Amino acid sequence: MNNRILAILRHLRKPSRSERSMFPLPYKFARHTSSNRSKSSSGQLEGKIIMITGGGGGVGKACAIAAAKEGCTGLVLVGRKKKSLIETVEEIRDTNCKTLAISADITDPQQVERVFLETKKQFKRLDILFNNAGCNAPAVPLEQLKLQDWKRVVDVNLTGAFLCTQQAFRIMKGQVPIGGRIINNGSVSADRPRIHSSAYTSTKHAITGLTKSVSLDGRDFDIACGQIDIGNAKTDMTQQMEGKEPLMDVNDIARAFVYMCSLPLEANTQWMTVMATKMKLIGRG
Repeated sequence: MNNRILAILRHLRKPSRSERSMFPLPYKFARHTSSNRSKSSSGQLEGKIIMITGGGGGVGKACAIAAAKEGCTGLVLVGRKKKSLIETVEEIRDTNCKTLAISADITDPQQVERVFLETKKQFKRLDILFNNAGCNAPAVPLEQLKLQDWKRVVDVNLTGAFLCTQQAFRIMKGQVPIGGRIINNGSVSADRPRIHSSAYTSTKHAITGLTKSVSLDGRDFDIACGQIDIGNAKTDMTQQMEGKEPLMDVNDIARAFVYMCSLPLEANTQWMTVMATKMKLIGRG
């Protein structure tokens, strides 16, 4: 850990035995003390409390770093791997952003509930939820896909997003000022599939339905919901594509995410597609 952090992942409290088994990484809080905002920062997310699932790597990590550099007041990073979460926290050590990192399984309703309870306890509110966590199944012919692989993808990509959205609604409806923003990671597979991707594509199409429902159900409570569909961002998940398909810098996704977060609740980016320019999406399907 870097010594420049004043309180290096300081324990907020000693977790109970049940919490220790539920959260491999106990509740931690990093308070970053640098008074100098990044030179590239405009501070457009100042005052925002943002939660990112899948915050330990890839798109989630890039978006967390970008949000911190743009002045967000608080970040809640949720993920399964405590080492990856700590690495993300280290990346934003030179910002003023306060960070709560929680290792949790978003497919477990009890763990999700405790994540949001801790978020409310520490930050008093939640302005933005980014449903980013996701997984894929082996690229095999449909008839060879194992049921447990199908269920795992549905649980993480769809049920996890629903559980987090449900808890976010409960906070956003009750806070003052009321409202907030939910952003779903839809993927370009929310529109058209790759071959041998029945589980992943089905869940991403379902995320589009969730985005529409959340937009409607949240309208009267100033809860906006939008979706970012990503195509071929260069992350660990797309390593197998290198040299085979065009890829783009994951930081291009982060910039788009910051824009979506920066809008006032009177405005919403309902759908945004960010993809590698030469990706063969147009004409696919």
